[in-house]
Amino acid sequence: MPYFFVRIALEFCESCSLDLSPPLAANDILRCTKDRRTLNHMHPIAKCGKTDFKARALLVGERIDLRSLAAVERLATDPVVLAAGTCGIAVLFRYGAVVLFDVAPLEEGEVVRQLLPLVSQPYAVPETESLHIRIDPNAREGMEGNVLFLADCALERFQLVADILSKSTVLAMYEAKVSRSFDLVEPFARDLERKSRGGRTAGQLLQQIGGALLSEHNLVGRVEVVDKPEIIWEHPDLERLYVRLEDEFEIRERHLALERKLDLVSRTAQTVLELLQNRRTLRLEWYVVVLILVEIVLSVYQIFFVGGH
Repeated sequence: MPYFFVRIALEFCESCSLDLSPPLAANDILRCTKDRRTLNHMHPIAKCGKTDFKARALLVGERIDLRSLAAVERLATDPVVLAAGTCGIAVLFRYGAVVLFDVAPLEEGEVVRQLLPLVSQPYAVPETESLHIRIDPNAREGMEGNVLFLADCALERFQLVADILSKSTVLAMYEAKVSRSFDLVEPFARDLERKSRGGRTAGQLLQQIGGALLSEHNLVGRVEVVDKPEIIWEHPDLERLYVRLEDEFEIRERHLALERKLDLVSRTAQTVLELLQNRRTLRLEWYVVVLILVEIVLSVYQIFFVGGH
């Protein structure tokens, strides 16, 4: 009789597709095994079982239209994660950054080519950032030399790393843009000291100021460099790793230095505009003086020459 009930219970479990096999061990999960019970929940890197690979971030353009990927199968959202290459993944950010994990160089070119129709204002030469990653559950999570050690290959960790790498590329691009504007501030100041006017430097500086101010708008409004990613609120255990990576790549320090340069460029822009306005005002005053003198001359002429006849 007991055997009869046990057999009924087993048949019921099989009909309901229940898995009565023993649970996975912690080490098996950390090693990203291909067990059939976790296969549907694992991304390509986990399925391939690789523990040593590279991550590469590319800033390909001003913006990526992620809404056009609504019909594409996603591994995760916020940020969007897609399968890429043979065993890799791609993490996409709306501000134009793509972070590739375990994607070969030839596959990288194909991934970027497929994304180009979704990229607005693509850059001719993308800003890049590379990082070597090693999965080791026994190592301390964080950077050791040029290698980033991760405790496991959970997708959330890759999303976190991608967030840091993408922000680093954005900062690098804006640092280069602002430096070009910043380099014109010193010649402009020297011209003011010698000639009390900006000369040609003022015009060159104004051409760079617009781009610098736009960079400030993009940095604050679109990228949100110093804000923590949403993944931290969903997985508080990853905050320590995020803080370590943020310190390693000096995200906050670079952002603060960039803000200071942008502030100086903005104040210089205000000075240039005031100087140009004063020049125009002075020029208008001279025009008025000349017109008054012409009017006086004409009046004198009429009084002494025309009126005398």
